[in-house]
Amino acid sequence: MKIITGLGNPGAEYTQTKHNVGFMLVDALAERLNAPAWKEDFFSAITEVRIGGEKVFLVKPLTYMNNSGEALGPMLSYYKMDADDLVVVHDDMDIPAGTVRIRKKGSSGGHNGIKSILAHVGSEDFARVRIGIGRPPAGWTVINHVLAPFSQEDAPKIRAAIDYLLPAVECIVTDGVDLAMNKYNPHKKKEKQKGSHEAQEAGGTSA
Repeated sequence: MKIITGLGNPGAEYTQTKHNVGFMLVDALAERLNAPAWKEDFFSAITEVRIGGEKVFLVKPLTYMNNSGEALGPMLSYYKMDADDLVVVHDDMDIPAGTVRIRKKGSSGGHNGIKSILAHVGSEDFARVRIGIGRPPAGWTVINHVLAPFSQEDAPKIRAAIDYLLPAVECIVTDGVDLAMNKYNPHKKKEKQKGSHEAQEAGGTSA
């Protein structure tokens, strides 16, 4: 049994904002897997699917981004799941828009949603699937940046990144995060070339 959670903020006004790319990916995964209707439990929108024969909860915390752990901590405890049964999809300002990174564990990297999960789960041993949203433009605050929609230039990159990551997230469940990292993370030399990841894969990871 696993949990795949996308981080974001509830409410129509946040649906297309950069901070909600986690919700976007989990919604796309639910559609790909023909998931049943979302239900509310554990302060979250939840649906159940099977990936490679394993039961998987798709979860969108409804606590607002900065309190994501208040939803996920109790759910893990209730189902007697460990931190490494959790996969978290979230935005990342430290990598260019549309680029992706999968990590096995680690610190929050300054992301408030991850900080909350670390505090409530009590372990950093959960996989992260990071979708780059880039740094704020000159004169923009971090809050203005993450709560704004994607630009016309970046929106197709995000759609391509989500499409690219859907099989990657499934791979984490079926084959483990190490194999998924090896297969889907861009190689070091490609990271240095802006846009090379999108071009290579396209044909197709914060605050």
